[in-house]
Amino acid sequence: MPELPEVETVRRGLAPVMEGVVIERADVNRPDLRWPFPTNMAERLSGQKVELLRRRSKYLLADLSSGETLLVHLGMSGRMLVSGDPLGRFVHEHPPAEKHDHVVFHMQNGTRITFNDPRRFGAMDLMATEAGATHKLLAVLGPEPLGNDFHEKHLIDALKGRNMPIKSALLDQRIVAGLGNIYVCEALFRAGISPARKAGQISAQRIGALVPIIRDVLSAAIEAGGSSLRDFRQADGELGYFQHSFDVYGRENEPCRTVGCTAHISRMVQSGRSSFYCASCQR
Repeated sequence: MPELPEVETVRRGLAPVMEGVVIERADVNRPDLRWPFPTNMAERLSGQKVELLRRRSKYLLADLSSGETLLVHLGMSGRMLVSGDPLGRFVHEHPPAEKHDHVVFHMQNGTRITFNDPRRFGAMDLMATEAGATHKLLAVLGPEPLGNDFHEKHLIDALKGRNMPIKSALLDQRIVAGLGNIYVCEALFRAGISPARKAGQISAQRIGALVPIIRDVLSAAIEAGGSSLRDFRQADGELGYFQHSFDVYGRENEPCRTVGCTAHISRMVQSGRSSFYCASCQR
């Protein structure tokens, strides 16, 4: 499932061709994805200007001139593909329709944006923009890891006394929004913390040091264009390539990249997810 850097990469790819542009027509080709689409979604989108394209955690949010916001979750295999871009950033001509093109946005500037999702784990919803923070999917989210509300005191307080493994705690979207399996593994490696350590037993100093490390890992991934595991693509169809920089994720039995370390990367399963780590460097 795309994590924060992948979703932010898609947002940055879509913003130049969507923000300030009217959705001339929206085609909704099926009644649902993960859950049913909102009532009259095509009609509510058609003719509306996209005032702003935002991201909250792993969700794309398009604020519309109607006073509503379109919420988009890419799911496991969802892609937002751009064609016919008048700015010349995307060279793709409009391709023939494909089986899994579930929602198509025909923009007034000639751009076509297609939401393609073979597994149909993605989702879309419409909500009043002014009430967006109370939406059931957004209201429970913690601070953005790249925002000002994510700081040492917040993380230290949030993890104090927690008996769960630090890996599980950092995946809790109520503690910090947008982190997923890949980037938690990478951050814990850089911090030298074992994913199995109980969150409440780690010193405040080490917890506090995680904050800039998490920011650095996410920022590097965004600048690299996101990861291209499984089905993820950027908005222009190009692969992300941060996976070439992974220190531990997916590198089971490969040598640790820490200078002087002779250990190999290990893998354990935590809550149904694979955690990759170096048993020598991470304590």
